[in-house]
Amino acid sequence: MNAISNLSVASKFALAFIAIITLWMIASNGDDEEEQQPEIHRSSDYAMTDFTMTVMDDQGLPSRIIKGTEMAHYPEDDSTEIIDPIARLIKPGKDTWRLTANKGHTVGKGENILLTGNVIISREENNEIELRTEQLNLDTVYNTAYTELEVSIKSPYGNTNSVGLHAAMEDKTINLHSKVRGRYDAPPTN
Repeated sequence: MNAISNLSVASKFALAFIAIITLWMIASNGDDEEEQQPEIHRSSDYAMTDFTMTVMDDQGLPSRIIKGTEMAHYPEDDSTEIIDPIARLIKPGKDTWRLTANKGHTVGKGENILLTGNVIISREENNEIELRTEQLNLDTVYNTAYTELEVSIKSPYGNTNSVGLHAAMEDKTINLHSKVRGRYDAPPTN
């Protein structure tokens, strides 16, 4: 017979309880070590401060001018982060659109840009119409923008609120998705 079989039933339960507590403590310490490990931060391969970047179209004319206080590129996922971006979307013979936000994020060549935090869109030549939201996806190839979040639109003739929108900036059309509410005062007729 072995030494454990000579123990009383109470002693066997006590040993089993101690073994379970020991295993639980070992597992808990492992979790704490994982929580205490520092976060791994990404490293940028280039960065700029107080920058202005001009993107040219196929004819060599400016199509986008982007300014910001900081920009960093991360090679791990080919992403770019911009702090306080101000973008001007230029089309000859069309309105120039101005977009501002707290942050911008894009991957690759910047064809799709995610703007977050206090996003404002207006026409540069006529800023009577202003669109505000907290997040906006911008397609710079087709000059469209969309969001699923709350949107407010201010115009000289009223204010409109909705949840979600799709805007085609070249066509000057906006499709409001849901919960549309607002007030519109018709312009005076002369």
